[in-house]
Amino acid sequence: MTAGSYCYIGPQGIVHGTMLTVLNAGRRYLGTDDLRGRVFVTSGLGGMSGAQAKAAVIAGCVGVIAEVDEAPLRKRHEQGWVMEVTSSLEQCIKRIRETRSSRTPLSLGYHGNVVDLWERLLLEFERTGELLVDLGSDQTSLHNPYNGGYYPVPLSLCQANQLMSTDPGRFRSTVQESLRRHIKAINKLSDAGMFFWDYGNAFLLEAQRAGAEVTKVGGGATEFRYPSYVQHIMGDIFSLGFGPFRWVCTSGDPQDLAVTDDISAKVLEEIAANASERVRQQYRDNIRWITEAGKHKMVVGSQARILYSDQKGRVSIALAINQAVADRRVSAPVVISRDHHDVSGTDSPFRETSNVYDGSAFCADMAVQNFVGDAFRGATWVALHNGGGVGWGEVINGGFGLLLDGSDEAAKRAGLMLNWDVSNGVARRCWSGNTNAYETIQRTMEEIRQLRVTMPFPVQDEDLLDRALQG
Repeated sequence: MTAGSYCYIGPQGIVHGTMLTVLNAGRRYLGTDDLRGRVFVTSGLGGMSGAQAKAAVIAGCVGVIAEVDEAPLRKRHEQGWVMEVTSSLEQCIKRIRETRSSRTPLSLGYHGNVVDLWERLLLEFERTGELLVDLGSDQTSLHNPYNGGYYPVPLSLCQANQLMSTDPGRFRSTVQESLRRHIKAINKLSDAGMFFWDYGNAFLLEAQRAGAEVTKVGGGATEFRYPSYVQHIMGDIFSLGFGPFRWVCTSGDPQDLAVTDDISAKVLEEIAANASERVRQQYRDNIRWITEAGKHKMVVGSQARILYSDQKGRVSIALAINQAVADRRVSAPVVISRDHHDVSGTDSPFRETSNVYDGSAFCADMAVQNFVGDAFRGATWVALHNGGGVGWGEVINGGFGLLLDGSDEAAKRAGLMLNWDVSNGVARRCWSGNTNAYETIQRTMEEIRQLRVTMPFPVQDEDLLDRALQG
């Protein structure tokens, strides 16, 4: 899914997205931009989830990440993403206390089961009254819970793999019992003041299927006791039109990437100067990211970059990079694209469209319209596919690639296609009743006179439709 239409750029996309999630979780739940001394507990240090450790430190907090498999844990430690490793719960508690007190950023990898970690944090709270965790989530692969995506307590990794093979039925029941324990500890810590969110990995969905207490009283089909990160955090960002815009320098030259980094930072600074405070905050986060991108050493293979921007920023960056190619400041063409995890690239009722509450979250129209609309507006290539993150049959993704070769034609295509690519999703979110999206699309129509979006009208009488259907 993060390949974003044949445009895989390594780990930096998920690191950046996770950093923004943690930063904005702090703003929403803790009321602060300063996460020093705040503790974020989660699980998973594998392919996608491995970004959590790096993102926590960049965001400035203390990240404690549980991982049952020693191999990915050691890999993250060797590459510097995990700063410390321990298999001792007592050491975890000790380091949490020390770094909370010193307000020092830390990524601590716990080699063990996250359920044990949550239960130990709960025990500490019950013994001392001290809540040692501020933010919590989970990135185990629960879209695949019975084939290695989730390792249940109290089994070791080897024991779980053996049981998975020899007695799948018993393994299934062990996973479900582990999920019930998992949620029980989280619920108690949440009641004490910890803020938890689902990371779009089907954690709450599978916990509900296992009989854990995650049902939201009076909630809809996509709502649980805890919000998904889209419902409470990224959804607000998407509704402002911000999402993961990316580009790849086809020359493979790091100098070209450095030039495009500088170009994008200057473009965002100019736009941010005249933006509203809510929008300016998002620009500031991404200006900080892009100016520090080189030192984080995120490049793997392709000389590529990602940042979150809205429609105006994406078009402006694309046009500026295209001009740099024309002027030979960049030595070869640049391909622009995006992650599918974006404003309008994905229909996924338990993740990207989980904050669409009008009933259309289970439709795949937005991704399909992006795929077709981008093709008609000049994309070099487009892709439409199923699966990714939440599992087969649960998500449709649409994406594109667009070559910037320095020509006037490339500039025209970029303007047409990127405006559609973002506005399509903001309009859909506006129609579902999102006030951020309503304001965003209104402002966009004022700036782009060719854009015409049918605006929704709020219904004051909620019983009107029922009476109409009854005749």
